[in-house]
Amino acid sequence: MLENIIFAMIIGGFVGLTAHVRKRGKIIMPRRTKKFIYLGFFEEILTGSLAAALLVVSSEADSLLRVFLMSIMAGFGGDALLRGLELFRIGSSNPGGEDIGK
Repeated sequence: MLENIIFAMIIGGFVGLTAHVRKRGKIIMPRRTKKFIYLGFFEEILTGSLAAALLVVSSEADSLLRVFLMSIMAGFGGDALLRGLELFRIGSSNPGGEDIGK
């Protein structure tokens, strides 16, 4: 079971990295600003890895093919989770719901 989890984390992290490159067009390195630390491409790798590991553990996958396919789906799911959090952050910064451009 441990090797399935490690395999899932590797595959999920790789899918997270490819999703980062697909979304941004390049690999963005981590940087530190005055208010926070931006993780760059590590953010997508971590979310893809964690999502893949949690999916494999919760589904109790028994074959490597099933672990591989579920890890790919979870890697893309981690990217969707980050986009959802980004929309949530944008929505909370504009509490009145008014259009900022007008």
